[in-house]
Amino acid sequence: MPHSNIDPKTRDRAKTLRRELTRAEQEMWNLLRDFRLRGARFRRETPIGPYIADFAWLSARVIVEVNGDSHETDQGRAHDLRRDAFLRGQGFKVIRFDNHQVIDNPDYVFVTLETSLKRFLAPEPRP
Repeated sequence: MPHSNIDPKTRDRAKTLRRELTRAEQEMWNLLRDFRLRGARFRRETPIGPYIADFAWLSARVIVEVNGDSHETDQGRAHDLRRDAFLRGQGFKVIRFDNHQVIDNPDYVFVTLETSLKRFLAPEPRP
């Protein structure tokens, strides 16, 4: 008996994606882990309905996506619009970055994330 409404194929695909992170996704995971001490609990490749979120902080209802070139096609943009509409309908905020932003400008990505997540984060711990 399945323990959720997630299709088993989606669950299996998410498991595979967790084992096969791209370089940009690995860099993003490292950035997101920096927020753990402030209460952020992101999960990698998390199924949400028929979709798989790259990174999801479920209790805060925040999704972070890292986009490659396939998202820059007409078909990719249309898919992202449908996906984002579904996720917003589920109460999630979606934050997107391109691969090159994550790899080439991690400081920008970190500051953008910190600004976007500020209301959910605990104060920075004192040394």
